[in-house]
Amino acid sequence: MESLKARGCCSEKQLEINGDNSDRIDSYFSLCSKLDSYNWLREISEMDIPEVVEVRFKNTRKGFYRNVNELRLKRGDIVAVESSPGHDIGIISLAGEIVEKQRPRTRYKSNSEELRKVYRKAKQVDIDKWREAIQQEEKTMLRSRKIASDLGLNMKIGDVEYQGDNTKAIFYYIADERVDFRELIKVLAETFRIRIEMRQIGARQEAGKIGGIGTCGRELCCSTFVTNFVSVSTHSARIQEVALNPQKLAGQCGKLKCCLNYELSGYEDARKHFPETETPLKMSQGDAYHLKTDVYRNIMWFGYGGGGAQALIPVPVERVVEIRELNKRGQIPDELIETIQVTRSEKLEYTNGAGQGSLTRFEKDSSKRKKKKRRPPRRHSNRS
Repeated sequence: MESLKARGCCSEKQLEINGDNSDRIDSYFSLCSKLDSYNWLREISEMDIPEVVEVRFKNTRKGFYRNVNELRLKRGDIVAVESSPGHDIGIISLAGEIVEKQRPRTRYKSNSEELRKVYRKAKQVDIDKWREAIQQEEKTMLRSRKIASDLGLNMKIGDVEYQGDNTKAIFYYIADERVDFRELIKVLAETFRIRIEMRQIGARQEAGKIGGIGTCGRELCCSTFVTNFVSVSTHSARIQEVALNPQKLAGQCGKLKCCLNYELSGYEDARKHFPETETPLKMSQGDAYHLKTDVYRNIMWFGYGGGGAQALIPVPVERVVEIRELNKRGQIPDELIETIQVTRSEKLEYTNGAGQGSLTRFEKDSSKRKKKKRRPPRRHSNRS
């Protein structure tokens, strides 16, 4: 069932459909599939017969297909689509007007006539064969790893995806250098009696296929919503004043975290009016060196001597620009921060707004208390 969930099938009951696929998957959960697409036009779209639909397969593989047979397709339908060779089985993730909005964000920018076709809604026979193919993926991956190790190939097979008609399999592998896997393809084809396609992926793509929990406590971004992997460099960490600690900056894939680029553009825009930090400020007490920057508070922290043990002095950006202009004219200020002297023009008078009563008016005077006289003890006389 874990392999079925990767394709969006939340339960075994959802795959028990009749021959014409009229009983569509009615309860679709985005957590069951990776890189799920949100249809924000679902309330206003009235397109019952979409021209182009987005179909997703195992893990992160998606594609756009033409609805040449004018089928009434909706999100969650299991369909048979064109493949090379044969056909594949996938689940529709987007249908309607949202597809045309989604296509420019992906690499599928070609004409609709060049897209592959949607043959039909999957029948029960197609679902049964698809289920048999899914059940073979894990043992095929383990067996292929053993074969690659016996051949002495420096590569790691991370995942295997069978085609819906059980005639072809895609082997996703990772390798640090170029690998000659021609002999491996021959052995795999003879062992499993299927067509073999080798597809190299990177460490980020492998993490997206496997999934996991990041240091932030949430699911990995590459397995939830990141569709394209942009290169990340240490420049992003320097701009955001993040400590260059490789153990904290690296994700589970061993590369720099993708989230370092999320707020990079905001920091770059905020730092446009900041002065350069390489040249120290010349002061009467000595040179003041830049140590860190608080971008969104417009404060730059300086210290005398350039060491790490001195006190940090927060200086507004406007004051730093002013000091640099003074240094260019040959003037040396006395203080990093100007002392503002406040002069009182007139004396302020304060009044007691709570009333003119004494603060001790609620206290009782102990002197006015009457002292009770103690009665003398009663004497008893014995009469005979």
